[in-house]
Amino acid sequence: MELQYTYWQEKDGWFLGYLNDYPDHWTQGKNLKELEEMLADLYDLEQEEQPKSIPERKIGTITLSPA
Repeated sequence: MELQYTYWQEKDGWFLGYLNDYPDHWTQGKNLKELEEMLADLYDLEQEEQPKSIPERKIGTITLSPA
């Protein structure tokens, strides 16, 4: 399985990043390899916390009256 992630390097040399599927959960590593290991751990944690069956999501619309 391949997961996409976004990352950058801070001025202090550390790499920060997040999985694109979980943009609110950042992690860091001293180098890119360590960051990827931390991202893999993050993914495993997210899978443990996710319900096994996610209900189908639907999109609705509302109509607002002019004020």
